Amino acid sequence: MEIERKFLVARMPADLEQYPCRKIEQGYLCISPVVRVRRDNDNFWLTYKGGGMMARQEHEHPLDETSYRHLLAKADGTVISKKRYMIPLDRYTAELDVFEGVWEGLVIAEVEFPDLESAGAFLPPEWMGEEVTYDRRYHNSWLSRHGKEDM
Repeated sequence: MEIERKFLVARMPADLEQYPCRKIEQGYLCISPVVRVRRDNDNFWLTYKGGGMMARQEHEHPLDETSYRHLLAKADGTVISKKRYMIPLDRYTAELDVFEGVWEGLVIAEVEFPDLESAGAFLPPEWMGEEVTYDRRYHNSWLSRHGKEDM
């Protein structure tokens, strides 16, 4: 089970380059249910995500690069590219996604939680802005099928 909250970023955290950063590229084979392929630096994944907004089933399976490239060529919509910075927040980690390409300028922070109670009790740091957990427009699967004019 994946439990996460999403926030737009009101202002970028200071010294962003000090945090670990990963380069992510992902394409969607299906959006209902979500089936995606992802390159995360030099690792490759096939992911299934069930329905839901803050809490949903998620299953990841490793791929080799050849399988990833084969499946990515079959993706519908735009391939999403972003840099993901891992920013420690006390007991949690904020995954700050700085989008590139079609979605350049969009920055979203996600925080994952072990349970719904923890998610509900979380108080975001001041650099995080509006919460968009329940706004489908900020799911990467939606972004892959739409453009900025649809926001």
